[in-house]
Amino acid sequence: MLESVSKIYMVVGTSRPNWRKKEIYLPLPVFETEIGLGLTAFGVFFSFLGIVFLFDKGLLAMGNILFISGVTLTIGLKSTVQFFMKRQNYKGTISFGVGFFFVIIGWPILGMMLEAYGFIVLFSGFWPTLAVFLQKIPFLGWVFQQPFVRSEAMDFFSAKLHPSGEVVVL
Repeated sequence: MLESVSKIYMVVGTSRPNWRKKEIYLPLPVFETEIGLGLTAFGVFFSFLGIVFLFDKGLLAMGNILFISGVTLTIGLKSTVQFFMKRQNYKGTISFGVGFFFVIIGWPILGMMLEAYGFIVLFSGFWPTLAVFLQKIPFLGWVFQQPFVRSEAMDFFSAKLHPSGEVVVL
């Protein structure tokens, strides 16, 4: 993969007649997706701190803003808008947005409950991917590969939300 570079010009010489432009190419160490993942992680961290500190409005609002901006930078603006505007994601998008609004205006407990519901509905399609990822983590994977945990996880991950809002076990 071609590495992204930044071109800057450096003026070489001490007096005006000796000036000449010299091009210097510097590699850019950080890409948009890496910044997006960092912002998303900070958003989750600030939201966690906001919950630990008894639903602190400021930390929860910062966590929400960082999470949304991180997701946007990670997958792109167009993909983010398409994801949140899918027909099957309307219920999650609306509850997440209303919860975000409640956190901003100062009702953090109600806002976080709505956001949690919206988050679960929005990202319910990613649970099987998360289960596979958790099984590949060195120590934690062993726990998730045990028969009891695996059967309970499969029951949980196979449960899907019907468009009417009911939980349907497949």
